[in-house]
Amino acid sequence: MDKKELLAAATVADPRWAAVQARDASADGRFFYSVKTTGVYCRPSCGARPARPENVAFHGTTAEAEAAGFRPCQRCKPDQPPLAQRHQQLVDSLCRLIDSSEQAPDLDTLAAEAGLSPHHLHRIFKATTGLTPRDYASARRAERMRTQLGNASTITEAIFDAGYNASSRFYESADALLGMTPSQYRAGGADTEIRFAIGQCSLGAILVARSPRGICAISLGDDAEALLRELQDRFPKARLIGGDATFEREVALIVGLVEAPGIGLDLPLDVRGTAFQQRVWQALREIPAGQTASYAEVAERIGAPRSVRAVAQACAANTLAVAIPCHRVVRQDGALSGYRWGVERKKTLIEREAQA
Repeated sequence: MDKKELLAAATVADPRWAAVQARDASADGRFFYSVKTTGVYCRPSCGARPARPENVAFHGTTAEAEAAGFRPCQRCKPDQPPLAQRHQQLVDSLCRLIDSSEQAPDLDTLAAEAGLSPHHLHRIFKATTGLTPRDYASARRAERMRTQLGNASTITEAIFDAGYNASSRFYESADALLGMTPSQYRAGGADTEIRFAIGQCSLGAILVARSPRGICAISLGDDAEALLRELQDRFPKARLIGGDATFEREVALIVGLVEAPGIGLDLPLDVRGTAFQQRVWQALREIPAGQTASYAEVAERIGAPRSVRAVAQACAANTLAVAIPCHRVVRQDGALSGYRWGVERKKTLIEREAQA
């Protein structure tokens, strides 16, 4: 065996070579590799044409590679932060620009700010946040609108202060955004009837509430009074009415869902949230009973693989226990974490579904 064959065999035998061949992004930062014939060093995930193993050497750090006489690859830029981190920093800066602008910048303006083509920026922004720049701007404008309704002297003033350039644009989406008229929302839900009932199930106290649009709260806890106070805090001026016989039947269906989570629920839901939250919640409802998915898998399913943290936040914002089954979302290693109504209840629900 000549020297070239020995060098190739040594490289192939090194487990790092498999990561280079697979262009494994998870290995980025753990080591770097250099190519003798080109004089450059790269990340394991570099998309450059594969090198021959006899020309490859491995390095623990960029400094080590440069000390050996190699320069950073211009394609994967191993001397800079990882591409995902650079994208995150770029998108963070654009989000700050959108947040601070009275009128949302259009895609061409954002692309010029980023130094990218509109198409490339659109793809990076959506992959990072789970939303297009336009959807992100709309969600932020909706958040400002909710705040301004409580602060501005008139609804019209709130509409323009929130960034809507015409009141008609706001009223087109007011119902989906607020779940009630702007004047009712501004008055803390005044003139809105919300029927509710509190009972007991095997997981403790349960509160179910229904607005004119559908079930708007399913809460679990140890203290029934605390569940009612939470509902009152969400709708401080709404008329809370104890459920009648018809509503009690709906509550019985929901209690049945808690006892046997796999049966499904065929009742209208009053689901309010940002565009991103709505996508996450829909993805949760598509996870079959008896199965779980990681936060990363949910992010993949909605087309936003880098938005794992945002997915977790959307799960935490869910107010419809079991009906929107955020209990089916677990950590990457399968461990349980982060359930609004307690991890022990989450564990029980998962076990019940697995046994059904």
